[in-house]
Amino acid sequence: MSVYTVSEVARMSGVSVRALHHYDEIGLLKPGHVGENGYRYYGRDELLRLQQIMLHRELGFSLDQIRQALDDPGFDRLAALRAHRVRLMAEAKRYRDLVKTLDLTLAELEGDTDVKERAMFKGFDPEKQKKHEAWLVERYGGDMQQRIDEARRKARGFGQADFDRMQGEVEAIEADFAQALAGGLPADSVAVRAIARRLHAWVGHSWNRAPTADAFKGLALLYQENPDFRARYEGRAKGLTDYMAAAMVDFAEADLA
Repeated sequence: MSVYTVSEVARMSGVSVRALHHYDEIGLLKPGHVGENGYRYYGRDELLRLQQIMLHRELGFSLDQIRQALDDPGFDRLAALRAHRVRLMAEAKRYRDLVKTLDLTLAELEGDTDVKERAMFKGFDPEKQKKHEAWLVERYGGDMQQRIDEARRKARGFGQADFDRMQGEVEAIEADFAQALAGGLPADSVAVRAIARRLHAWVGHSWNRAPTADAFKGLALLYQENPDFRARYEGRAKGLTDYMAAAMVDFAEADLA
């Protein structure tokens, strides 16, 4: 069976030697054995574990969360790989659709062809958007349908650049929440409250009016209760849904009350 030094593993995986040393120190990835010369050597089992670490990092898990998951006696490597594959295939299809959309739009802007307006937004999953809207109306009633219609009317005036900007902004906000969670920052800390403030501004731009304290706390509850939103945030980092919701409630009570 082949074995590799830490330098060889770093070259083949793209993970730095320093990171591999750190993984060893925290018990996340121990070498198969350490030679009399003090060199770390890694075998097939260690490489497979490193692959799992890298896959979980791509999904936004912290190193401590990854260690707990991989060391769980019930951890099933094959099941985990299959789950990762399903998720990545879904993401790959969505990105393929987005690339096609960009190619069509570029062709239209360069004068090669005409692009129907509907094609400009392929890859953004309108069916899921309809499900979210129906869930909101059923859950909250009142003037929710009117508010959705207002937001839709505003969206008709958006160009592709506007949608790209909005999507980029919210993904950056979610990534910062995930990083704060991984770093152990309390949901009611000043730094996390600043991230929640950015989310509040983003939602206000999307809704065409700034959410009140009650509305923003209601949105936090929606994120927790709606399975699609929970799947989105938990896919980025385990525990992120409730962490974001707690930060949103704290911000609403501290800054909007």
